[in-house]
Amino acid sequence: MSNLKLIIKREFLARIRNRTFIVMTFLSPLIMVGMISLIAWLTTLNNDEVRKVAVFDETGMFNTDFEDSEDVNYIDYSKLTLNDAKDSVVLKKLHGLLYIPKKNTNKELASSIQFYADEAPNISILNKIEKIIGGKLTDQNFKEKGLDLVVIEKAKTKVNIQIENFSGEKTSKMSNYVKMIFGGVAGYFLMMFIIIYGNMVMRSVIEEKSNRIIEIIISSVKPLQLMMGKILGTSFAGILQFVIWVILGAVLLTVATSVFGVDPQPAGVDQSLVLQDENQQEIQLILQDIIKLPLGTLVLSFFIYFVGGYFLYSSIYAAIGAAVDSETDSQQFMLPIILPLMLGIYVGFFSVIENPHGTVSVIFSMIPLTSPIVMLMRIPFGVPWWEVVISMLLLIGSIIFITWVAAKIYRIGILMYGKKPSYKELFKWIKY
Repeated sequence: MSNLKLIIKREFLARIRNRTFIVMTFLSPLIMVGMISLIAWLTTLNNDEVRKVAVFDETGMFNTDFEDSEDVNYIDYSKLTLNDAKDSVVLKKLHGLLYIPKKNTNKELASSIQFYADEAPNISILNKIEKIIGGKLTDQNFKEKGLDLVVIEKAKTKVNIQIENFSGEKTSKMSNYVKMIFGGVAGYFLMMFIIIYGNMVMRSVIEEKSNRIIEIIISSVKPLQLMMGKILGTSFAGILQFVIWVILGAVLLTVATSVFGVDPQPAGVDQSLVLQDENQQEIQLILQDIIKLPLGTLVLSFFIYFVGGYFLYSSIYAAIGAAVDSETDSQQFMLPIILPLMLGIYVGFFSVIENPHGTVSVIFSMIPLTSPIVMLMRIPFGVPWWEVVISMLLLIGSIIFITWVAAKIYRIGILMYGKKPSYKELFKWIKY
C-alpha cells in the first residue's frame, strides 16, 4: 500500500508541475473567452462590409422597393441592356446582378427571377431580396382579388406565446437549446478529458518501458500497483483541474447574473422582472433557465462519470501502453477506444437532443462505454434518479472487469519488447 501511495504521489506531482497543466487549468478559460471575443469581433468586421447589388428590372414594378441598408446598396441598371449590365457588374466587381424579367403573371415572374454572381452570394441579402419581391407580389395578388391592403395589415396580429410551467414559473422559448448546450458541453468536455488524460497514462507507460526504467520499478512494485498508481495519480490531477474550472465557472455565472440583474431565487423572479424590451426579457428568461437547471446534479454527475469513465478508459490506455514499444505502434489499438466515445457524442447530439427519453437515448446512457457522455447530455432534460443509479452501477461493474483484464495484459506486456502484439496475442495474455 505504501508503494501505491508513492506512485500516486509521483504521478500526481509530475502532472500538476507540468507547464501544460498549469496553462490549461488557469489560462484555458481566458483563452476560450478571448477566442469567442475574437470570432465575434471578426464577424462584426465581416458584417460591416457594404455589398453593392445591381438591379435589372424589366417590369418596372420594384423601382422604389429596393432601399439601401447598412449592409447592401442597390444600383438601378434597368436602363441598360442585360448584357451591358452583366459586363458592368463584372468590371466594377459588384456583389451581383438581380434580373427581374417581364412575365404575364406574378406566378410566372416568381419562378423566373435570377441572381448573377461569380461567387456565392450572401444568404442574408438573398433572403431580403426574396422577402421584398414576395411581399410586393403578394400585395398585388390581394389587389387583383379586390382585397383592401390597409384592412389586411391592420388585421395582422403578432403572437408571442409565453411559456410557463404548472408551478407558475416562466421559462424561455430557448429552454431546450440551453439544456442542449449545457449537456453537450459537459459530454464533450468529458470525452476530451478521457482522451487527454488517458493518453497521458499511455505515454507514461510507454516512456518508462522504452527507457527500461519499468524493469527496475517492478522489482519492488507489483505490476497492478504500478498501473493503478499511474491511473489514480493522473486522475487526481484531472479532478483538481476540474474543481478549479468549476470554481471559475461559478464566478463567471455570478458575474453574468449580476450584470443582467437576474434574481437567483426562482420564487421572486416574476415580481422582479420589470422590462421594457422583449429581447432583454428573453435574455433574462434564458438566464433564469440556466439557474433553474440541475447544476448541482450535473456537476456531481460530471465528477462521478468523469472518474468512472476515466478509470474505464485509462485501464485500456495503460494496457495498450504496456503492450506496445512506441506510441506509433499504439495506433492499431486506438479504434476500440475512440469509436465508443465518438458514438456517444453523435448519439447525444442527434438522439438525446431530439428525444432525451427515447429508447436510443436510454439504452446508450446505460451502456458503460457510452453512458458517461450520453447520460450527462440527458441530465439537463430531467432523468429519473433510478436510471442514473443503474447507469452508474453498470459503469462500476464494467470498471472492475476492464481493470482486471487490463491488469493481466499490463503484467505481461511491460516486459515484452521488439514485437507488435496482435489482438489474438492480447487475448492469450488475458488467459495467463
